[in-house]
Amino acid sequence: MAKIRKNKKIAAFDFFCGCGGTSRGFQKAGIDIVFALDIDQDVKNTFSLNFPDSVFCHKSITNLTSFDLQPVIDKYNDSYKLFCGCAPCQPFTKQKTESPLLDKRKNLLTRFGQIIEEYKPDFVFIENVPGLQKVPTHEQGPYPEFKRLLERLEYKMDCGVVAAQDYGTPQLRRRFVLLASKHWPINLPTPTHGQSREKPYKTVRDAIEDLPPITAGEEYIDSFIQNHRAANLSELNMMRIKASSPDGGGRNNWPKSLWPDCYSRTNLSGKKHSGHTDCYGRLWWSKPATGLTTRCISYSNGRFGHPEQDRAISIREAARLQGFDDQFQFTGNLNSMAKQIGNAVPVDLSFAMGNHFVKHIEEINGKI
Repeated sequence: MAKIRKNKKIAAFDFFCGCGGTSRGFQKAGIDIVFALDIDQDVKNTFSLNFPDSVFCHKSITNLTSFDLQPVIDKYNDSYKLFCGCAPCQPFTKQKTESPLLDKRKNLLTRFGQIIEEYKPDFVFIENVPGLQKVPTHEQGPYPEFKRLLERLEYKMDCGVVAAQDYGTPQLRRRFVLLASKHWPINLPTPTHGQSREKPYKTVRDAIEDLPPITAGEEYIDSFIQNHRAANLSELNMMRIKASSPDGGGRNNWPKSLWPDCYSRTNLSGKKHSGHTDCYGRLWWSKPATGLTTRCISYSNGRFGHPEQDRAISIREAARLQGFDDQFQFTGNLNSMAKQIGNAVPVDLSFAMGNHFVKHIEEINGKI
């Protein structure tokens, strides 16, 4: 076991940082955010705006060199190092858009493993879709090899599929999480929210009810509430959402004349295509939101309609459903901001994991 020193802080290195969901949660837990890496320009702008003291490396992890990383490692030599690797999840989702043989993003986790092997940080955190662990090595799945690497480097680890709503996220979102420590056995934190637990689930009402009402296409201008802006609706979609009952209503409330053609077609065997049931739906006030996607402000792409106002949820409402505080500002156009939010690690989930690392150190200090 590596030597533990009391009163040391944790310095987080956030690879594939996105707009900063992991970093924001870890920051709330008292962890220093010292380094971030991502290839997306809008992500860089958003992250740098919200974490101005962090070194941002604007390149692919495949091009990362010791000249990029070593100066930050040296600067925080007296801190515990936590490497976060929330690689792009699209290669491991059920809705794959590219051939597994062609999708080079699968190699990103392998490259992250190489960096861990070189620098041997005190702690490792990864978050991804549940499908990450299900892709076997012979199908070019990188996770089995990554896990063997951590075992060879003598990390103690725990991993599993967790529900973000169980840790305070007002959204239904299942994710695969791995925590690893060089110092002591570590387990996933115990869920805190839900039936028969310490706290009830957070709901859509808890998250967004207090925001000022706006109309489709409008932005609320206020220095304390940034990015409260909703997308426009076409005339047809405005008719559809007006026909949807408040609080969970959807296309089942519509006259057939408002149904999209794709929901009325039949296949060769005569079976009718019913479509995705959540599309064009309103959120429920008293439940967590359905899982946000990169199109989370689009009325037609999921259950992203406001519970009672005739519009889709705004950028700020989507951000709150991912756990971002109102001081967190997003940059880019509407579609880019929605993509950043949909791809983010839920802040409440990352806070729970970051706080668990902090308590892990406290636990070690109590045993040595």
